Parts: sequence; structure tokens; C-alpha cells
Amino acid sequence: MSEYLLEMKGISKSFPGVQALDDVSLKLRAGTVHALMGENGAGKSTLMKCLFGVYKMDAGEVLYEGQPIHIANPFEALQKGIAMVHQELQPIPERSIAENIYCGRYPTKLGGIIVDHARMYQDTEALLRGLGLDFDPRAKLGALSVSQMQLVEIAKAVSANAKIVIMDEPTSSLTQNEVDVLFRIINNLRNQGCAIIYISHKMDEILRISNEVTIMRDGKYIGTWPAGELTNDLIITRMVGREITNLYPKKENVPGEVVLRVEHYTSIHSKSFRDVNFELRKGEILGVSGLVGAQRTELMEGIFGLRAITAGSVEYLGRPIRIIRPKDAINQGIALLTEDRRATGIFGVLSVSDNVSVASLSQYLKYHIMLDDKRISKLVRDNIDKLSIKTPSEKTPIKSLSGGNQQKVIISRWLANDPDVLIMDEPTRGIDVGAKYEIYCIIADLAKQGKSIIMISSEMPELIGMADRIMVMCDGRATGFVEGEDMNQEKIMELATRFES
Repeated sequence: MSEYLLEMKGISKSFPGVQALDDVSLKLRAGTVHALMGENGAGKSTLMKCLFGVYKMDAGEVLYEGQPIHIANPFEALQKGIAMVHQELQPIPERSIAENIYCGRYPTKLGGIIVDHARMYQDTEALLRGLGLDFDPRAKLGALSVSQMQLVEIAKAVSANAKIVIMDEPTSSLTQNEVDVLFRIINNLRNQGCAIIYISHKMDEILRISNEVTIMRDGKYIGTWPAGELTNDLIITRMVGREITNLYPKKENVPGEVVLRVEHYTSIHSKSFRDVNFELRKGEILGVSGLVGAQRTELMEGIFGLRAITAGSVEYLGRPIRIIRPKDAINQGIALLTEDRRATGIFGVLSVSDNVSVASLSQYLKYHIMLDDKRISKLVRDNIDKLSIKTPSEKTPIKSLSGGNQQKVIISRWLANDPDVLIMDEPTRGIDVGAKYEIYCIIADLAKQGKSIIMISSEMPELIGMADRIMVMCDGRATGFVEGEDMNQEKIMELATRFES
């Protein structure tokens, strides 16, 4: 019998204009956590989708417990004991937690013609309690937060009693406490002999939880190493094929006069942001920090006209402005890069071209009645070149691009409107270290040009490395500002936990 539970040999997969996988191999032992790392577009998710039956591989073979197997679709993968937690969630928000967990494999009675709801809810409650998750199985999934939905998706994979569980960026939306819950679940699965394939860009997590690490680059297999032999610097060098000596670009922007002044901004909802005051200067990068629930996103959505307010005012270039809806903010030169790229950022079924131009089509009319396709095409090509967007063509569906390139497309969409204020909510979430640096350079260059940036991030080193000042929020309030020598994690955490008594 093979020492490996799973072997993938010589896997290749191509899409029109892109060689996604080129002769990639992977060996997985039972009772281990095997990390899979690489930049966005390295082929990690594609390799796992080939294993899970989402994609049909062009070449190669898969051995399961030493025997060749063929997996035609995800249902077959589940039957063979392989489950996958996808990076992009596919929830059914109007159905219950239990229905989402057992979707496609409901327990039945009376000869299989009726769903056994009582058993389904009973089994779901036992499953959730066993994982330490305090959710009501009958609650609608849509009532949960994104991070809670992620935990339900993980519970769904565990419920399949799989021998192999693939986790693709499972902590991208989780709080630290939820990450600890996940790691406890992973350790329990590992102790039971289950094998975990763990995809993540977070190196501290990789070194904490994994036994072995496989690194990919540009669709090719680079190598596999014991996790104990690796360091952050070694992983970065092997991922990107070069040393990255500076994680953040040099600050060359010089903040000027006040562009945006927000005073006493208060949400219509009593448990959201309240009485928030801050200023934003020309050419400044203002970081916004805070723990989960600090209402950072909600505040910025309020400023952009996505949330109603009950008190407060906004001054733009010294004059009061009224923002009731996003169109009002856009007309004032304010843009918002949303936190959830897939749900509220990209138009997945549309092309790169459509996603770049959609917010500025009114500027590209011919005779005031029809779109000027030539000018739109030039706009898109210019942005692809300027932001180094990796795409086979401007007509490629955006959903087929890596996360980092999708983010660049969304940035270019707003840059086409030439905004003076750009609000960026978690701009590097789910993006690898190489693509992060490219996004940082774009942000730094915009600030150098005199654009004003508000940057929300849950990663304190990122804010400290990029921001000129940091506004810290806690429980819906701005609890303080830090700059210069005060910009350190200890001071930020002290302000981020300054709850009202």
C-alpha cells in the first residue's frame, strides 16, 4: 500500500490563452496538514478544482490510496471522501443552515421520497455543537455574517466524513477567535487521520498549522518542504522567484490642504457608527483600523451614500455637500472600493472591458446617444498596461482572473472617473505578497499624484507601512488618531479596545 493517501501526477490544465497548470504534482499523507502556496494566478485553486471535479484536467493522473481514480464532478468527489471549502462562498441565503449543510444529500424517509427534516436538524445541531459552533440549525443562512457563513461552509465539509478536506483561503473572512476555532477543528480532523490541503497567503498561519508546504509559481510545481524548515523570507522568495527586500513602497506623497471634513457623522441605526469626526488631506493616505464590529466599513458606506444617517455633515473642498446615494458621492469625486470583491465589486459574468468602463460610460458617448467603442477600448487597454493587469484579452470574463488582477480591474474602474477621494476597504484581502506590493505601489503613486486615500485594513503592519495617519475605531466611534512615532501596534490596540463603559 502507498505511503501517500493521495498523489496527483503531471497535472496540466489550460484555458483559452492561459496555461493554468503545467505538469504539476502533489503528494498527500494521511493525518497531515499540507499547505499549498503561491502568488495569485499560480494555479493553486485550479489544481484543487481539478481534484474536486469542478474542472476536467487536460493531462495527468490521480492516485487515491494507491489506485488510479477519475472524478467527473464534485458529487463523485464527495462519494470518494474528498470535500472542499471554496474560497468564494456559494451560500443559499434564504434557506436554513441545516439545508445549506446537507444541500444535495438530504436525509430521507419513506423510501427516499420525503426529506427527513427532523433528522436533518438533529444531525446539524449535533455537528455544530461538536465543532463548538453556537448556531441555530433552523436560522436562515443569510442572517449570518460572512465569517459565520465561512464557518458553516467548513462544517459542511466536515459533515461529509471526508478523508481529504480542501480548504481554499478558509480564514480570509474570519476573526482571530474564529481562526482559533478553525485550527481546533483542523487539529481534531488531523488526529482522526484526515488529510487537510490548506491554501492560504497568510504565512504565520501556514507555519503554525501545517506539516508540509508545497509552493507553486506560474502554474508550475516549485517544490515541497517540511514546514519546520521554512521561514517567511524563504516562502516569499520561492513564491515570487525573487527576494522582496521592501514590503512597502517608499513614501513620497506630501499631504496638503483639507479635502474632506466629516463632522458628527451618525448612523440611523443605534448600534452602528456615531458622532464620528475626521479630516482627510490632499495627497494623504488615511488608514482606518479597528477590530471586527468597529463599524469601519459601515462608516465609509455611509459617507458614500450606501447607508442612511441621522446626524452629521460632510464638507468637500470647504463647501457642504449632501450625499443621499452613491451617485451623489461619485459626482463629487468620491469613489469606493468595497470590501467583498466578489459580492459587491466585480460583475463576474462580464468581461474585463465591461468591468473597467461600467462606471464611466457616460463619458464615452458618440453623438450623445451611442457608446464610442474605440475610445472605450483605448481606455481599457491603457489601464491594463498602466496597472499591469494580467489577462489574456480585454474580452476575458473577469471571474477567470486571479484575485489580485480582479482588484486591479476594480481600481482602474474608479480611476477612469478621475476621483479626488478614493476609499479602499481591505484592498489586499485574499491577495498574495507579490500582488500586494503592486497594489501598494498603485496606492502610493495615487497619493503622490495628489489623490486622497482612505484605506481600511485589518492588518496593522499594512496600515503602519502605508498610512500617513491612522484613525482607530471601536464600537462605532473614532477613539483616536495616531501618526509618526505613535504608529505602533500597541497604541493602535489600546485605542481599538477602548469600549464605552
